[in-house]
Amino acid sequence: MFPLIFALSVAALTATRVNAHGYVQEVVIGDTHYTGYLPYQDPYYPVPPERIIRPIPGNGPVTDLSLIDVQCNGYTDGGVIGSKPAPLFAPVAAGQEIKLNWTTWPDSHVGPMITYLARAPTDITQWMPGNAAVWFKVAESGKTADGKWAATDLLSAADSIYTFTIPPEAQGWTIHHSARDLLRSIALHGAFEYPGAQDYPSCIQIEVSGSGNALPTDGLVSFPGAYTEDTPGIVFDVYDDPSLPYPIPGPAVWTGGN
Repeated sequence: MFPLIFALSVAALTATRVNAHGYVQEVVIGDTHYTGYLPYQDPYYPVPPERIIRPIPGNGPVTDLSLIDVQCNGYTDGGVIGSKPAPLFAPVAAGQEIKLNWTTWPDSHVGPMITYLARAPTDITQWMPGNAAVWFKVAESGKTADGKWAATDLLSAADSIYTFTIPPEAQGWTIHHSARDLLRSIALHGAFEYPGAQDYPSCIQIEVSGSGNALPTDGLVSFPGAYTEDTPGIVFDVYDDPSLPYPIPGPAVWTGGN
């Protein structure tokens, strides 16, 4: 099957602070547990551990949505420039759940959790999408009717585990191709102006298998590009009127049709 790199994005709008941020520390697929990229441990091993999550420089956010950093919050030697591929990928079946275990998320960092996928045209452990419009949204969770936020209330109630499902109609690919997954959290506590929304992207490499034949033809976006200061949900005052509904940024969720 084609390795599919999966990107999940969780977003929370919060006030800008350097402490108390977060990242995905573990990925669970079926009975298999994958340790996430640990930014305060992995770089210091004589031989760095091999991961399925692309490297991140720390637990902090990206606030300038015009930067390539907004793609995976990743880095290569020399600085933060987007998305250095990881050496491994995890197998997952179309229709299967993926559980993401976040570090303890600050209760002030309210916001949505958003998940994107992208099909990589080459080996996922080598591929970087650049500015191509290849990302499509497969899951989102924002603010409930009774005022509970995905990135704080719902995540805390689930013991810091965010769960989403690979669309059951998703096309499986043969081994010489790849796809990519982007997970992001957007914190909105400081999103009353731009820049203020804190984006916490993380890219997880997966291989999707299945008998489906669906691929999206609409709603493909690029990172950077999908979010700007004019995108609904990027500038949003969470304190002005708590009863207001929250418009989750980005395209509609792709559920398996074309």
